[in-house]
Amino acid sequence: MGFLQGKTAIITGAGRATLSDGTCGSIGYGIATAYAKEGANLVITGRNVQKLTDAKEELERLYGISVLPVVADVSAGKDNEATVNVVIEQAVATFGGIDVLINNAQASASGVPLAEHTLDQFNLAIYSGLYAAFLYMQKCYPYLAKSKGSVINFASGAGLFGNFGQSAYAATKEGIRGLSRVAANEWGKDGINVNIVCPLAWTAQLENFKKAYPEAFEANVHMPPMGHYGDCEAEIGRVCVQLASPDFKYMSGETITLEGGMGLRP
Repeated sequence: MGFLQGKTAIITGAGRATLSDGTCGSIGYGIATAYAKEGANLVITGRNVQKLTDAKEELERLYGISVLPVVADVSAGKDNEATVNVVIEQAVATFGGIDVLINNAQASASGVPLAEHTLDQFNLAIYSGLYAAFLYMQKCYPYLAKSKGSVINFASGAGLFGNFGQSAYAATKEGIRGLSRVAANEWGKDGINVNIVCPLAWTAQLENFKKAYPEAFEANVHMPPMGHYGDCEAEIGRVCVQLASPDFKYMSGETITLEGGMGLRP
């Protein structure tokens, strides 16, 4: 157990997803595993009850920590503020506070060209990603200020590099990056650091993307120079652990690309 012993982290989109070969295929669950190994209490959200239940059972059994699963779906036409308030209220009632917020959840119709994108598809990405990050950050702020906590938001190379067929996804992720930089500027006085991660890992979502949109997959997804896709826990989750550590407290407003050498930019 490490420096997160007894602290509380909210991780959105952290259900237990598996790849076709049965291995873990969820960045959110990989982060949750890395945090559990450091002794953190976890609040995990998602849309699928079974995936959340599976995650709770495995994490508590293997690492002896407490996990609060909360079904939460931020989407168009719903009372999203109430949805997020329920998550925050349950987290505080169960664990007493919030030390880390990780906005990982995201849905999108990646693979659809810009000229063919529907408003519903655009809303799917914007609500599940940008609106969700905004609401979770805003509602967690008083507790993060009290704990001098950390925020880790997930963006993407799709936004950095303008990937084919990912207009709504890219717009959402760049919006999250802008929101994060503003928060880093405004919340630094409270001792809150806010950073952005752009990952490349082989996930169930990426596997489904390959099946549904092979043309867009071929155009966008390439083997990194390091010769493998990132491991959800060891190469994404562990970085998220470090971003919440005292050693990285002075770093804020930064975008970290975890793409095995593919995230090269000036």
